[in-house]
Amino acid sequence: MSEPLKGKVALVAGATRGAGRGIAVELGAAGATVYVTGRTTRARRSEYDRPETIEDTADLVTEAGGRGIAVPTDHLDPAQVRALVDRITDEQGRLDVLVNDIWGAENLFEWERPVWEHDLDKGLRLLRLAVETHAITSHHALPLLLRHPGGLVVEVTDGTAEYNRDTYRVSFFYDLAKASVLRMAFALGHELGPRGATAVALTPGWMRSEIMLGHFGVREDNWRDALTEVPHFAISETPRYVGRAVAALAADPDRARWNGGSVSSGSLAQEYGFTDLDGSRPDAWRYMVEVQDAGKPADVTGYR
Repeated sequence: MSEPLKGKVALVAGATRGAGRGIAVELGAAGATVYVTGRTTRARRSEYDRPETIEDTADLVTEAGGRGIAVPTDHLDPAQVRALVDRITDEQGRLDVLVNDIWGAENLFEWERPVWEHDLDKGLRLLRLAVETHAITSHHALPLLLRHPGGLVVEVTDGTAEYNRDTYRVSFFYDLAKASVLRMAFALGHELGPRGATAVALTPGWMRSEIMLGHFGVREDNWRDALTEVPHFAISETPRYVGRAVAALAADPDRARWNGGSVSSGSLAQEYGFTDLDGSRPDAWRYMVEVQDAGKPADVTGYR
């Protein structure tokens, strides 16, 4: 089927850019109606002060073949989230896919700075943006998702449960945030599974987001120029790759087998057979363990 999600309704919370945008577009390409939320609109920017907007994301969803609907939402505000869900209820009467990709903390964490030296206000703000927003959104959206059997909740994080269990991730606050999202999917699996829905924690690999490309001073069409500075960037993937992972999960009638678990875009590509935009299947987390973290020279042979 070219549109396996036609007639389905999705909410991608945190879809302004990066993984959220890639997920929204791929759900649209599969035929879904996709509500995209975030704080940056064409009329107002968030504290990120970046040019990407939720209206742009909605347009990309529609261009891909779905229907994109942009709804400005601050997911730290329960009233705004409740109003968002009320709107989806009024307009669609259902919600089939909830993607919790809210983050917004790129400028708040401090690399390898211990908790007693890390800026406390920034650390606590990071936790609110990365954890509290997900809880607020699930609280309000899940009753609608449970109206029809077969719903899917995707908690987007950084790192698999296995990798994060054994690896210190950036800083106390960052590590705690990403571990919390993994545990959210586990807990939701226990609460949703008996009620006919599925929850999964999903991580992209090293993603060529707008922010990451800007950091290296490259564009998507010349991203390999960054390899002279960071050779391991060769394993990187586009945001559309994790988007295809979500679309594959949503279209799988046997998706419940993943309930409560932790998966990566690379592992799901092997399972479902999708590729990144260049036709490759990067397996970043296996590469991280076997090549990068092992101190070996960058070589993606056998990993994409």
